[in-house]
Amino acid sequence: MSINLFDLSGKVALITGGTHGLGMAMAMGLGNAGVTLVINGASSKDKLDKAVAEYKSMGLNAYGYLFDVTKEDQVIQNIKQIEDEVGVIDILVNNAGIIKRTPLEDMEVDDFEQVLKVDLVSPFIMSKHVIKGMIKRREGKIINICSMMSELGRNTVAAYAAAKGGLKMLTKNMATEWSKHNIQVNGIGPGYFATSQTAPIRVDGHPFNEFIISRTPAGRWGNPEDLQGAAIFLASKASDFVSGQIVYVDGGILATIGKPSNED
Repeated sequence: MSINLFDLSGKVALITGGTHGLGMAMAMGLGNAGVTLVINGASSKDKLDKAVAEYKSMGLNAYGYLFDVTKEDQVIQNIKQIEDEVGVIDILVNNAGIIKRTPLEDMEVDDFEQVLKVDLVSPFIMSKHVIKGMIKRREGKIINICSMMSELGRNTVAAYAAAKGGLKMLTKNMATEWSKHNIQVNGIGPGYFATSQTAPIRVDGHPFNEFIISRTPAGRWGNPEDLQGAAIFLASKASDFVSGQIVYVDGGILATIGKPSNED
């Protein structure tokens, strides 16, 4: 009997921060592979409702839950509600995140701590309370959305890099503790992607646009859909013996120190 290793029919996936951008792109990929989507948002019920409506307009089975992933009491309450109303959570994608671009010497401690709380502490909180059901069933997938800043530093993003570097190591430690329960924990590290947030700097002639295109061996920005394959792989049976890994979807940036400006 043949098995489709990438078929996710009947699975329930909870995606934090799945109302827009790369989170939405990954959720759409999972939905097209058969997943029932549970989308978390924190800032606006209207934004969450619009996102769920967009998923449904594509024929995907989607539900929306508004709660703050940094508040443990809200996480506990909503996970129980999701499991009662939709079903047990088979796949958790810890995607919610923020960034504050401030030189370290000018950054307020409260701002530094807020980035750490959203980008690093919330994946711990979410995973801590989803994992209990996964351990009981002896199966599950957790995908932490890391970053190239899990490996490299860059001016003005120290808090974000510290959080994403910590998330890389948290991923490895989750895998260390939970793989024995037949639960796989991995990360995805996106490179530079064409989103609404990067639109102003992706115009021809903009120095950063030229830098990214010349720095990326693939010679282009990533399209949000480029993340879907990695998400489906790490959520599926195809990755049942893969755990503690970070898959960098970056067009090859981390593979090279770059090329001289006069090189073709």
